[in-house]
Amino acid sequence: MAFTGMHHVVVRVKDFEAGIVTWRDALGLALERTAESEALGIKQAFFALPDGGFVEVVAPTNAESAVGRAVASRGEGIHTLAMSVDDLPGTVAALESKGVQLIGKGSPQVFIHPKSANGVLVQLTQRAK
Repeated sequence: MAFTGMHHVVVRVKDFEAGIVTWRDALGLALERTAESEALGIKQAFFALPDGGFVEVVAPTNAESAVGRAVASRGEGIHTLAMSVDDLPGTVAALESKGVQLIGKGSPQVFIHPKSANGVLVQLTQRAK
């Protein structure tokens, strides 16, 4: 098991357009694209970083979505920290052996539960080689 770097950070915001203005105009990142996921109940804005990573700004379109509930209970802030790993199945197995609570095991999107990571939802992402 090895974490190989930061893949991306997801920041949750209340107001999608205001979030874009902050990250594009105030912080100077280039807006690469926007999207909307009806299934997840979110709007997304992606800001590419020179090292291949990115910042993803998300806003709820549905108050009952995971992001909607998080905004209501915890406000704006870091929603997910995505870490690159060298071997997703091996990392999952190693973390489980240490008692780390995982979400989505067996799927392409596996997360470390916030209870196992000091309150942070950590996504495990295997970067293509």
